[in-house]
Amino acid sequence: MPDLETPYSKACFPNTNHPVELSKSESISAIVNERDQQLDAVLRDFSALETVMVGITDLHQSLVEQQYKIIQSKHLHKGFISALWRLPTETLCHIFHYCLPERKHLLPASKLAPMLLTRICRRWREVAVGMPSLWCRLSVEVDYGDWQQAAFCYDSWLERSQGRPLSLALGHYPSTNRFRSLLQPYINQIRSLLLLSIRESQLESLLEDLPALQELVIAGMSPYRAAFARSISKLPSAVRSLKILDVSPPFYREHINSCSSMWAHLTNIEITVYFANGVLLLLQFCPNLSSITIDVTREPKKPLEPLTHTGIRTLCIADTYSTTHQDYLSDLFNALSLPNLRVLKALSGANAVPHQLLVAFLAWSKCPLESLIFSGRVRMTDVERAEYVALIPSIDIVEDPGC
Repeated sequence: MPDLETPYSKACFPNTNHPVELSKSESISAIVNERDQQLDAVLRDFSALETVMVGITDLHQSLVEQQYKIIQSKHLHKGFISALWRLPTETLCHIFHYCLPERKHLLPASKLAPMLLTRICRRWREVAVGMPSLWCRLSVEVDYGDWQQAAFCYDSWLERSQGRPLSLALGHYPSTNRFRSLLQPYINQIRSLLLLSIRESQLESLLEDLPALQELVIAGMSPYRAAFARSISKLPSAVRSLKILDVSPPFYREHINSCSSMWAHLTNIEITVYFANGVLLLLQFCPNLSSITIDVTREPKKPLEPLTHTGIRTLCIADTYSTTHQDYLSDLFNALSLPNLRVLKALSGANAVPHQLLVAFLAWSKCPLESLIFSGRVRMTDVERAEYVALIPSIDIVEDPGC
């Protein structure tokens, strides 16, 4: 630090009323020149310091980058000796299956398996992409967003199935042509199809030319007319399971009659029927049926003719619209015999299956019932339970309020 003290330093302001002597003026000018030189030196030091500071900043950034690369390299090489890295591909495949969400149809979301598995590392991506069993279930929605990008994503997913059987759910229907165009390369792979909130006018187009279809679920279509029955009647003979859920109005006898050629192939049906005699007609058309879920919404207009069906192993009595009454089922159970019934379920309705009616039905059917399942609001007393056990000692009685 230079010494800046001079004989004039203590004077706060120059005295402008008395001119400075010539000799003093020359001395002060020399001081000013010296200060200019000192200031230039300080500015040069500033510039040099800024250069050094930029160099330090650059050095710090370089060290940060080196640190990151070293850590990455360390983790990479630790991975080579990690047990997870050395897992056989077969073991990794089993683990990947347990990573899938517990739902029948999967969403192509980046934070959910199987998409998430392709983003962890190169090896995991190669294994996941090479596993067709991860890509056989898909939920497809056509909305008003970027369909081209969505279609590319869906197509990439389906292509990874490598020809395996597909289970698809289709929802939102601004354009059935988009669906048909997307699914056309995979038509022969579609085994299971769920159609959500579909319009009747779109049903025939969506169900056209599905030769490998075995399971069809139609949920939430209202109302339906002749076109619905016509579309159902054209289903391929490969279809074994048909579920028609939350469809209004329920099926009448004429609807069942109009699809008579299709029912014979089915082994599983879930349907709401308007009259009990419609259920018996349906059973006559379905000799191969092994499982049926029915909801009867009206009592029969005429007495029912007795019917025995030897194929049914599982019978489920539902109450979708909370309209099933014991009188509706009484005539049905009095006319129906299921000698090979193994499982009987009573769902939701408190009065759907009266106890004495059910006991009488099991007695005259003489079926080897294994499980009796009550759910929802259905409850039984200890006395009722004892009657069931007395009738079939080996029976397993389940009460499931959450079912």
